[in-house]
Amino acid sequence: MAGPGSIERRGPPDAVGEAPGRVNLIGDHTDYAEGLVLPFPLPFRTRVQLWRRADREVHAWTALEPDEVRSYRLGEERAGGTWLDYLQGVTRALGSGGPAPGGADVVIRSTLPAGSGLASSAALTVALLRALRSARELALDDVGLAHLAWRAETDLVGAPVGLMDPLAASLGSPGQALLIDLRTLATERVALPAALEVGVLHSGISHRNAGGTYAQRRSEADAAARALGVPALRDVGWAELAHVGELPPPLDRRARHVVTENARVGAFVRALRAGDLPELGRLLAASHASLRDDYQVSHPDVDVLVELAQAEPDVVGARITGGGSGGAVVFLTPAGRASQAGRRVVEAYRARTGRPGRLLLPSGPLRRPGHGGEVRGEEVEEEPDPGR
Repeated sequence: MAGPGSIERRGPPDAVGEAPGRVNLIGDHTDYAEGLVLPFPLPFRTRVQLWRRADREVHAWTALEPDEVRSYRLGEERAGGTWLDYLQGVTRALGSGGPAPGGADVVIRSTLPAGSGLASSAALTVALLRALRSARELALDDVGLAHLAWRAETDLVGAPVGLMDPLAASLGSPGQALLIDLRTLATERVALPAALEVGVLHSGISHRNAGGTYAQRRSEADAAARALGVPALRDVGWAELAHVGELPPPLDRRARHVVTENARVGAFVRALRAGDLPELGRLLAASHASLRDDYQVSHPDVDVLVELAQAEPDVVGARITGGGSGGAVVFLTPAGRASQAGRRVVEAYRARTGRPGRLLLPSGPLRRPGHGGEVRGEEVEEEPDPGR
């Protein structure tokens, strides 16, 4: 079978759910420490079309496997190490809180580049939950939906991520950053100054959150909190950095990053509201240095990409974003300059590293899959990265 064929021949879907990816302006590896984050929803989106079934089967198609429809049975979800795990995680999370939703036929399309640190997995799980909520009339608000998306990824997929990504996908508004306090779940939309433009560069290095460096860093952050006698590193303030320095390595560096990064999020929001571009650049540089040196989640070639971006005259500031160990770099420029500045940076990066870096945002318009409207970005059909 080529394409979604047998599914889409059933006629118009019973429900459609969409959710955006995100770039995190600042505040990485603070969410699971109950800290502060500042994600920014992107125009890249994942779209789920859903047809109700009378049985307990789920049949799903994605362009990852254009000649195959994968399936499983509700109540028999098992991790298999593929994109289907995200769907199974969602239905298992719904079933654990009461009756599972009925079966469904699902078609998934996305403009989100996977492995880039832009939360493609959260976009998928939130989009699916939105479609299920509509199709099955589930009593589920946007915060509860984000919690279920988080459970789907942490439980069945096995990625020990925080709540930032599903909250950003579920609550974010286009063109506005979302300040989230992961302890209270309080959120506040923060408008970007009209004089500022956000850009995103892909390093060409994919990253993973299910295991590996990400899981290790989370374990180290938890260990640092226990050593300091606090429930989470959110409870350690700037004035207590001296105590952080008494921890054994590498726990001292891990805790120092979380404490200083939380402070940088607050300072970054104040600088945004004041339109203080030099301060924004300083904070982005400090955040990248902390992620590189204290948290050690960067990559030598990503450091090159950030260095080249910071040296570009039109760039206000730049940093690695997301889970790290590859993925994307976020940068800021004066309005109207991100496209040309980003292309110059990518050209220099390719020449220096030989990697196929690319400018993701801003870029030319494309047709949104299955829609008459347009989105900005390059259309891709790739596997969701586990986590961010």
